[in-house]
Amino acid sequence: MNLFDPLTQRSLSLRNRLVISPMCQYSAIDGLPDNWHLVHLGSRAVGGAAAVIAEATAVSAQGRISPGDTGLWNDAQQEAWRPIAQFIKAHGAVAGVQLAHAGRKASTGRPWEGGGPLPMGQGDWLTVAPSALPFDAGWPAPQALDRAGIRTLIDDFRAAAQRALAAGFELIELHAAHGYLLHQFLSPLSNHRTDDYGGSFDNRSRIVREVITAVREVWPDRLPLWLRLSATDWALADGPRGWDIEQSVELAQQVKALGVDLIDVSTGGLLPHVKVPVQPGYQVPFAARIRAEAGVATGAVGLITTAEQAAQIVASGEADVVLMARESLRDPYFPLRAAQELGVQVDVPLQYQRAW
Repeated sequence: MNLFDPLTQRSLSLRNRLVISPMCQYSAIDGLPDNWHLVHLGSRAVGGAAAVIAEATAVSAQGRISPGDTGLWNDAQQEAWRPIAQFIKAHGAVAGVQLAHAGRKASTGRPWEGGGPLPMGQGDWLTVAPSALPFDAGWPAPQALDRAGIRTLIDDFRAAAQRALAAGFELIELHAAHGYLLHQFLSPLSNHRTDDYGGSFDNRSRIVREVITAVREVWPDRLPLWLRLSATDWALADGPRGWDIEQSVELAQQVKALGVDLIDVSTGGLLPHVKVPVQPGYQVPFAARIRAEAGVATGAVGLITTAEQAAQIVASGEADVVLMARESLRDPYFPLRAAQELGVQVDVPLQYQRAW
C-alpha cells in the first residue's frame, strides 16, 4: 500500500489515505454549523484530503461537550450541514461526520474560556453517564442512565444518522473514545453498573453494539461506517484494569461483523491526570495490532506530522489510513504538500495550479 493509493470502502473510493480527523471548533450556536465550519472543512477538501470528517457532532443537546458544539438532533442543523457536505464532495473528498455524546464530560466551557465544567446556573445542564461517577474532583456527578435513558440514547444516534444521510454525508464515524459516553460504558473504571450494561466485557460493550446496529438500520449498506476507539485508558499498571488493547481487539472483531468498516484508533481521555508516553506516532502500534488481530481496517492518528512518517505507516501495513489533526490545522494543504514531497502526481484545484 502507498499513501496515495485509493482506498475502496463499500461503494466509495477515497482518493488517497490521508483523512482529516474530527476536531471540535466550539464555534456553533444552537448546534448550527456556519461559515466558519464551511471554510474550515472545505479548505481541507480543497487541500487534497481523501475524506474530511466533521467534528464530534452531538446526537442530542444534552450530549454536547460545550454550548459551542455542532449537532444533528434537529432539522435546522441537518439543513445547515447540507452546503458544507456538498462543498466537500464537490472538491473530491468524502464528506464525513462524527456522531457523539459527551456523557459525564458534557456541559463544559470552551477551551479558550477556561474549559472545565460550566458553573451552576451559567448555562450548565444535567449530565448523564453509565454510573454516577464524576470525571474529576470539582466536576458534578452525572445522573446514571436508566434503561429508558439508554433506549433514548440509542434512538438519538439512529435519528442523527438519518439526518446525516439527508444532509449529504457519506461517512459516519461513531465516537466511542476520549472518555465520552460510549467509552464510559466500555471502561470498568467509569462503569460500575450491575445490570446488563455493566460488569462483564459483553455487558459493558453492549451499548456500543446496539448503537452500531441501530445506525446500520438507517445507514445504507453502500456507505461506510467507522468507529473511533481509545485503545487504552492508560490506567496505572498496578491499579484496577481499565479499557485496554486486548478488549479493543475483541470489540473490533465483534463490530466488524455488525458492519463497521474501519477502527479509528486513538487512546486515553477517560481519566484525568494520567501519564501518556507522548511521542511521534505513539498510538500507531495500537492501530497495527487491531488491524492484525481483528482483521479490520484501521486508522492511525496522533503526532503524525510529516509526509514520510505517514507514508511509512501505510506502506508497512500498520494502518490503512492516516488521520491528520493538529498538523492539518497548521497546514490545510498537507496532502498536496505531501504528494509533492513524495514525488506523486495528484490533481490540484485549477485555481491553485500556478503554485504547483
